[in-house]
Amino acid sequence: MKQTTRYQDKPWLKFYDKDVPESIAFKNTLLHEFLEKNSRDIPDHTAFIFQGYKMTFKAFNEMVDRFAAFLVDQGVKKKDAISILLPNVIPCPVSFYAILKIGAIAVMNNPLYSDRELLHQFNDSNSTHLITLDLLANRMIDLRPKTAIKTIVITSIGDYLPFPKNLLFPLVAKKKKLAAKVKPAHDIYKWKTVINHYPPSVKTADITFDDVAMYQYTGGTTGVSKGAVLTHGNLSCQTQQIDAWLPGFKEARNEVMIGALPFFHVMGLTVSMNFAISKGWTNILVPKPQPEPLLEAMEKFKPTFAPLVPTMFIGILNHKKLATTDLSSIKACVSGSAPLPVEVIKGFEEKTGATIIEAFGMTESSPATHVNPFENGLRKVGSIGIPLPDTLCRIVDLNDPLMDLGVGDSGEMVIQGPQVMKGYLNMPGETKKTIVNGWLHTGDIAYMDEDGYFFIVDRIKDMIISGGYNVYPRDIDEVLFEHPKVQEACAIGVPHPTRGEQIKAFIVLVKGEQATGEEMIDYCKPKLAAYKLPTQIEFIDELPKTNVGKVLRKDLRAMEIKKRS
Repeated sequence: MKQTTRYQDKPWLKFYDKDVPESIAFKNTLLHEFLEKNSRDIPDHTAFIFQGYKMTFKAFNEMVDRFAAFLVDQGVKKKDAISILLPNVIPCPVSFYAILKIGAIAVMNNPLYSDRELLHQFNDSNSTHLITLDLLANRMIDLRPKTAIKTIVITSIGDYLPFPKNLLFPLVAKKKKLAAKVKPAHDIYKWKTVINHYPPSVKTADITFDDVAMYQYTGGTTGVSKGAVLTHGNLSCQTQQIDAWLPGFKEARNEVMIGALPFFHVMGLTVSMNFAISKGWTNILVPKPQPEPLLEAMEKFKPTFAPLVPTMFIGILNHKKLATTDLSSIKACVSGSAPLPVEVIKGFEEKTGATIIEAFGMTESSPATHVNPFENGLRKVGSIGIPLPDTLCRIVDLNDPLMDLGVGDSGEMVIQGPQVMKGYLNMPGETKKTIVNGWLHTGDIAYMDEDGYFFIVDRIKDMIISGGYNVYPRDIDEVLFEHPKVQEACAIGVPHPTRGEQIKAFIVLVKGEQATGEEMIDYCKPKLAAYKLPTQIEFIDELPKTNVGKVLRKDLRAMEIKKRS
């Protein structure tokens, strides 16, 4: 077995910001205990702002206890799974913390999913209760007989609004499709009725770091979504890792988080929700993170910390209101979930003055493993950064995972750390393939430079083999992104009679622009090797994406296969 000591030497440590430790003395503190401490220490500090409605940490913690008391009264026991199907509204974090507090298992579901996708997750997790929105309630009532779900608790976007919005909401909600009438059914509870009925007293379960906290489902970008089994230790250690990475924010409680990333997605759950709650920060909840409401929330409530995903940066950058919106309050932007094109980083930073720090994470690692330094450390644009404290990373040969590769060589990135999941729910075979000898295999092709910074080249499953050459579609995407007429681009491999695969690029043009395929191919010629050149161009209105902006190359490939069949 070929050995190299470069990864074991941790060359990245010399670029850690001052006061960031190599290893953390982790506190044995559960997530709900961070909340309880803040409820005692800063009871009147604002925990959440939703459409102008403010909730303090004391009120938040009391509501958690009230909902936990309801769950216990419903017969929920330790290790029972409970599904949450909500956007970023106040009942979402309340439900999550109540479930964890009584030792049950939270299952975060995506409200944008189809019934088929939700049915898989409800049944795979064996969820017995569901918290959802009135807009989704009738669908869920119809779906319930096919699941183990007994009770459904229903909240509304209008449950927590400031005056006079709370008075106007019932008058306009149904017309604007912000509320829906729920049909009669058994074991249906209204959120506010439950909260008002139960006292804020509940016995906390006997919970350890090894106990399961949640099943977090993958986005299903490569097939059926898998339930990552995350423990209380995974979630707490991850929160403490992020805290250690930000020594400049150590004692700050006046920071304001923009809660735009969906909490049902692992990045939003950890970076926007759990981290802000543990730190005692105010969180601005944005249930529909489109460019306009995002810009409005940023202008009005002055966030200082903004974790976003590429589609949000691209949307803000191309929105007409950007020029007149003051974003000077933002100290740090974090980009994750999908690669952020270098041209977008440059454009956003030039127009806003904000600094974007790229990071990397996976559902399977709670999610963060790599981040660029925030303060004085070296930030490398285009790099996912360096491993967090207590996180190890190697690049291994694609054909021989026991062989470490040298600096600059591309291979699969594998990871170890306290944030890595126990495995996949009900999928021992997938777990065995993904966690090998204690190392999480990411499925990402990457390389490490001489400073210990990591760069994602592409997903293994997205690699195109054209004429015997390995082609990474992200290389083509990056070049097309540089074209002034291109808003978004995505390259895939399509069948070729002699070369195996040829390259086709799908392009979304900037609004009002026109272009030809020949123009785009000519633009690429001086910037790419001949074997990497796209041979086909298709202009489309939008790229298929997950809810957090990850482009679904598999959907584009499926479209092509369907066309050719």
